Amino acid sequence: MGGDISIIQLVLSVLIFIVMFFGIGFLLNMLLRVTWFMAIIYPIIVILIIDKIKFMDYIFDPSNSFSQLGERLINLQTADLIILTSGLVGAIISGVVIKGLRRNGYQMF
Repeated sequence: MGGDISIIQLVLSVLIFIVMFFGIGFLLNMLLRVTWFMAIIYPIIVILIIDKIKFMDYIFDPSNSFSQLGERLINLQTADLIILTSGLVGAIISGVVIKGLRRNGYQMF
């Protein structure tokens, strides 16, 4: 991701990631009836966002692929970590909301 980013861009990015992954998580949880589905697959989504390696390289050249992934994770800037973490927060909130709706008797959820 990277680059210099203002505080306004950071706040907006955090809000967008929370809302986006809350919405995606809510829909997936509702349709698949798996409460924590989005929170579980979110790390895979993060890897796809930050990594520039083809998926098949993880199968055919795992040592090189995972070492490059580790380097990219270590070299993430603070703003990138905050933004990506906010997406996980949105996914977790969607699971909490779905559980609450189910507990209160909403059959659809």
